[in-house]
Amino acid sequence: MHINCNGTLINLTEPRVMGILNCTPNSFFDGGKYRDETLLLQQAEKMLAEGADFIDIGAYSSKPNAEFVSEDEEISRMVPVVELILKHFPDALLSIDTFRAKVAEASINSGAAIINDIAAGLLDDAMLPTVGRLKVPYIMMHMRGNPQTMVKLTQYDDIVQEMLLYFSERIAAARHQGIEDIIIDPGFGFAKTLAQNYEVLNKMELFDMVGLPLLAGVSRKSMIYKLLGITPQEALNGTAVLNTISLTKGAKILRVHDVKEAVEAVKIYKQLTCI
Repeated sequence: MHINCNGTLINLTEPRVMGILNCTPNSFFDGGKYRDETLLLQQAEKMLAEGADFIDIGAYSSKPNAEFVSEDEEISRMVPVVELILKHFPDALLSIDTFRAKVAEASINSGAAIINDIAAGLLDDAMLPTVGRLKVPYIMMHMRGNPQTMVKLTQYDDIVQEMLLYFSERIAAARHQGIEDIIIDPGFGFAKTLAQNYEVLNKMELFDMVGLPLLAGVSRKSMIYKLLGITPQEALNGTAVLNTISLTKGAKILRVHDVKEAVEAVKIYKQLTCI
């Protein structure tokens, strides 16, 4: 189970950690915190030093009811950050959190390695052909609607069954466009109620039948802080708990704000599975 990142084969039989780096002014947890070049580089260096295998860069907040950002604005935010990080850390493997093909292509042409699409190609018809042509790994997430509408689209008869059908269809569409390295993301917090998020987590091992690596992104999300009656800033412990559960359920990539703690969870999990 490998993915090809800019010519480097990354083995996903062992869990990996993906650090989140938002260059948006309105992310739910760290909005605006890393818009300054010095702070961006400090955070990237910190995540790499703590053991991040990938850095996932976002330039358009996908939090519920997030405001619209133009394609040109997203590119103007994203590409300079990619270039800045790779100038100082040329071996860093950068993932691009976008649902737009033009943003994806501009970022890959600037040296990024992976495309992370919350919409699995459904919000831009050019996304799958573009990724197929670029020959890069593709993370496809489950979501309904878009960030502005998803909170109203939480009606399911059988959420896991419907998600499996969704992934089956999107994987077939991606394969048709020549995309070889695919990772699936259940999309915690996207078009799902708090209870539905925990149902999906509880049954996450069922996604093994898809036969592809699984990414879990639960870091400091509302499924933690709303349940516990705390803030995102207080949700590190809850995040560590859910990251550990995700590993036992088959996650191969943990997408996190806090790299050190996730790397420790992976180390403990690996030791446990070796016994």
